[in-house]
Amino acid sequence: MGKEIERKFLLNPSEWEKLSKPEGKHLRQGYILTNPDKTIRVRVADSKGWLTIKGISIGASRLEYEYEVPLQEALELLDHFSDQELEKIRYEIVHEEKLWEIDVFLGDNSGLIVAEIELSSEDEYFDLPIWIDKEVTHEQKYFNSNLTQNPFKNWP
Repeated sequence: MGKEIERKFLLNPSEWEKLSKPEGKHLRQGYILTNPDKTIRVRVADSKGWLTIKGISIGASRLEYEYEVPLQEALELLDHFSDQELEKIRYEIVHEEKLWEIDVFLGDNSGLIVAEIELSSEDEYFDLPIWIDKEVTHEQKYFNSNLTQNPFKNWP
């Protein structure tokens, strides 16, 4: 059984700007199904595609199954089956031996930057980098699938 344990954080913009960053990857992702219990997502990054099925979040955990699919099929799924889409630039940064994925959103979500860390257990210890501001793991408005329905540009 696949399981994802992930925590999400907002960034301190001034500290993020000062940080030396690697080259980011452009991601395009769309949702074939979004409901409170499950999502089915298609993602394209560089020359690869993935199909991902995620279950309901319980705490910071949820079931997750991810399969690489041929790029052309992923693009066709995005173009013909996805009702909602978003784009972002993803930066991968290692801090204290932990991989952080920082998503700088584009389009209707421009201005939003979210950092995620995957853990092996919900109580796993990790150090927060100086560029982390506030945890938003349990705030559903920050779920990528919800950002396609209520983008950052519409928030008060």
